[in-house]
Amino acid sequence: METRLTEEFRATAEGREADAILRACVHCGFCAATCPTYQLLGDELDGPRGRIYQIKAVLEGAPATRAVQVHLDRCLTCLGCETTCPSGVRYGRLLEIGREVVDARVARPWRERLARALLRAALSRRRLVAATVAVGRALRPALPRALAAKLPARRALGPVAARGLGRRVLLLTSCTQGALLPSIDRATMRVLAATGVEAFAAPAAGCCGALRAHLSDPEGARAAARRNVDAWWPHLEQGVEALVMTASGCGLTVRHYGELLAAEPAYADRARAVAARTRDLAEWLGPAAAALAGRVRRAPAARVAFHPPCTLQHGQRVRGEVESLLAACGATLLPVRDAHLCCGSAGAYSLLEPGLSGELRRRKLAALEADRPDEILSANVGCLAHLAAGTGRPVRHWIEWLDERLAAGDASPGGSA
Repeated sequence: METRLTEEFRATAEGREADAILRACVHCGFCAATCPTYQLLGDELDGPRGRIYQIKAVLEGAPATRAVQVHLDRCLTCLGCETTCPSGVRYGRLLEIGREVVDARVARPWRERLARALLRAALSRRRLVAATVAVGRALRPALPRALAAKLPARRALGPVAARGLGRRVLLLTSCTQGALLPSIDRATMRVLAATGVEAFAAPAAGCCGALRAHLSDPEGARAAARRNVDAWWPHLEQGVEALVMTASGCGLTVRHYGELLAAEPAYADRARAVAARTRDLAEWLGPAAAALAGRVRRAPAARVAFHPPCTLQHGQRVRGEVESLLAACGATLLPVRDAHLCCGSAGAYSLLEPGLSGELRRRKLAALEADRPDEILSANVGCLAHLAAGTGRPVRHWIEWLDERLAAGDASPGGSA
């Protein structure tokens, strides 16, 4: 694609980066087939190619308008278009640059500014999220149905995992997951302990920065990254093997820390090293699949539908690992049509764009429930909570399913318990 960026943008690192991304695009339109908002709205401006043209126009001197801002806001950043693109266009990064440029020139209505400020403040602070969840659960009968549905029932944490094992890895207790479903981290620790690995969280670590990045607060995202690098680095220097991520959205963000802090000499090298040591839980457990399979209880048969989050399959390009683990451990995986499409959660998207998000969830649940699975499994807390709010069928993290099977296997005759 030919570009003529204004001098204002050519003089900045972000402008030069955007120019290189734009030049890679051959405007073939393959991305439209995998864009959820284009499929819903049928408007070229609400698809990747249309958004690319709008960003290009602004960088070339066209006025940034409220209409452009709305079209960019409607993008879920699911990155399905990047998976489809034959030219390797880094659409997600271009969208970040475009949103930042447009938001600097177009004032949002005060209600939007307030909503985004509240979400940035509330959802990126674990204690505040936990307090909000506790109050919400106490007042559930009085809450609007849509809001009450977003609060999953409290789950038993189960026993504490064994400690003092030979190998150690770090976990990130994410803001939302730690408050809504702490049972996921507890189950992860038990499964990892079954493979001889002790998992722990660094107390000084906090929000990964994803929500601030999604809500047009790049400096807030960088501050979160710096804090986490400082919290994790001493442990990695002392022999902790990896950062193992149970929430794929957080995992994708941490894997980008090297890029996020590339311009900061005090952090750039350590940020790249942290990103390189980050693994999704399924990637980490993959080599132990055979050992885990030998310990699980295989009866009764389990028919499950797995929803791979966009941050896992499109963002991190981790595909098939969860499914392989589940199949090895006795799950019957049911086919799910259009598994590449987003469920509509997308961080704070379900709160900011409830209409589009709700329709995407309806379509996703129709696909997941087509063969009447016993339960639905996924790999990201946002997807889990969003899907659970639209169905009465059990929705869990896949590690909780595996932990339950391991516990049943160890307690059965001939088990190791």
